[in-house]
Amino acid sequence: MTAVPVAPTRVLVVALRRLGDVLLTTPLIRSIRRAWPNARIDVLVFSDTTAILAGNPDVDRVLAMPARPTAQESLMLAARLARRYDIAVSTQGGDRPTFFAVLAGRVSVGPAGSARAIDRIKRALLTRPVSVGEGLHRVEETLRLADALGVARVGEVVCPARPVRDDLIPDTAYAMIHPTPMFRYKRWTVDGWRTLIRELADRNLKVLVTGGPAAVERAYLDELLAAAPAVARVDGALTWHEISALLAQAQVFVGPDTSVTHLAAAAGAPTVALYGPTDPRLWGPWPKDGLAQPWQAAAHVQQRGNVWLVQNPLPCLPCQSEGCDLHRESRSRCLDELLPSSVMPAVDQALAFRRAAGRV
Repeated sequence: MTAVPVAPTRVLVVALRRLGDVLLTTPLIRSIRRAWPNARIDVLVFSDTTAILAGNPDVDRVLAMPARPTAQESLMLAARLARRYDIAVSTQGGDRPTFFAVLAGRVSVGPAGSARAIDRIKRALLTRPVSVGEGLHRVEETLRLADALGVARVGEVVCPARPVRDDLIPDTAYAMIHPTPMFRYKRWTVDGWRTLIRELADRNLKVLVTGGPAAVERAYLDELLAAAPAVARVDGALTWHEISALLAQAQVFVGPDTSVTHLAAAAGAPTVALYGPTDPRLWGPWPKDGLAQPWQAAAHVQQRGNVWLVQNPLPCLPCQSEGCDLHRESRSRCLDELLPSSVMPAVDQALAFRRAAGRV
């Protein structure tokens, strides 16, 4: 087996996934930085995920590529990467990220299964192939790559962090909610969100509503908030590091399985995560101080550190499917039948957690 350089000067981490996935790769990047503080660490991501690494002190340069590159763009990137790094790490077992890691690094590390022919090829090409673990949380999966590199694990999710304007943080106690996941099958109900907003207002909290800039997300919020109490809408108006700064000071955050919920947990906000089909054992929020005890597959309410995970534990949960109709715009019965009366106890526990921390 080829030895990992004792003091590599250039390291590449390949993370060609969605925003939340890239955020959950940051413990691996931090582990590499702590082991080799003088190395230059580059991270290759899709163009629409670069902002989640803004201000990350462990990253020297972010390389971006389109999610659907042309053949010419792929060839140009390959030429740019070829043998430029002492170590290249793919954080996923896909063909493209594995190819880039093998091409870029004198030593290449990445996950590879063993059943399919293509996986056997990957295992042969990677300097240090890592067996794919079953039932592991995404953060645990990436930290297995740190093990393969021979560096100590650092289980810290690192939020985007840059200076923010002085008037960003409200001068009164506030809660944050994010009702709009990327896909319909992860949504809670309109009535549920409206009830939650009223309950938060009754607790003398200003309510800030985040959301993405996409027209469909903004239209959904228009409908949801039309009959809700007054809120402060910041959807589509903030950068990721501004959202992170707001989350860090919030009394409570409530959201579904989405990147903002993962960011809230990492920022230290008392976080109430509303989960449906997604398996929390694999994709549950990672608390600020780490996940000392794994999430259960299904329960009414589970707490880990600063995170409360709320489910409607039907017998089919978690199915890991795209809703009951098996497509991204599907309904999900588990979320459609999740009542506000099941959510509010977790919200109140999260608010008490914040008060106990001395931040009222």
